[in-house]
Amino acid sequence: MNQYVTGAVIKQLREKNKMTQLTLAEILGVSDKTVSKWETGNGYPDITLLEPIADAFRISVTELISGEQVLNANVSANMMRSKFYVCPVCGNVIHSMGEAVIQCHGVRLQPAVAEATDENHMIFIERIEDEYYVRIDHEMTKSHYISFIAATSSDGCQILKLYPEGNAEARFKINGVRKIFFYCNRDGLFSIDVVKGIDDKESGYDDSEERRALEETAAHLFG
Repeated sequence: MNQYVTGAVIKQLREKNKMTQLTLAEILGVSDKTVSKWETGNGYPDITLLEPIADAFRISVTELISGEQVLNANVSANMMRSKFYVCPVCGNVIHSMGEAVIQCHGVRLQPAVAEATDENHMIFIERIEDEYYVRIDHEMTKSHYISFIAATSSDGCQILKLYPEGNAEARFKINGVRKIFFYCNRDGLFSIDVVKGIDDKESGYDDSEERRALEETAAHLFG
């Protein structure tokens, strides 16, 4: 394992939960001297004890090993707070409704931070009956491509995985969709509010001042 629970983490969590070494030891079925050895760095808990230790502190094993407790304030499960994690090794895409501790291929993943679309990552959204047709003006080679496109509403997330040499386009049921995300394997995550992207023309990116004026008008009318 690349990481393992440390005595400092156990001590911190024990004190946070107002437990004595003896209390924790009794829960785990070990002696208080054993817990003391862990906390002073003179020993490590057996791997079979990781889950019981995590249960005692009411956290996950991943949180225990990482030393970081996740406090997810998104209790209403609002998809507009969606986070996307992309593994740099295999390209795996993980979606979360809030804070999470996620690892893939031994790598601790950080949530991708979405940037506003730009001239090199142009997105065009057209409403066709009950769907949004989304097209991204971007090359789709084996070394540079759009990995996925996602559409989020307050209660749902639609994700389409894309592949090199395919088309950077997708169709999503409208269903209250408010934001579109897409991920470039080189430049990261981008997003746009649907009202700002809908019915855009390519010239809108050529004339940034005109585009800003159109976006402000759309936001005033529909925001």
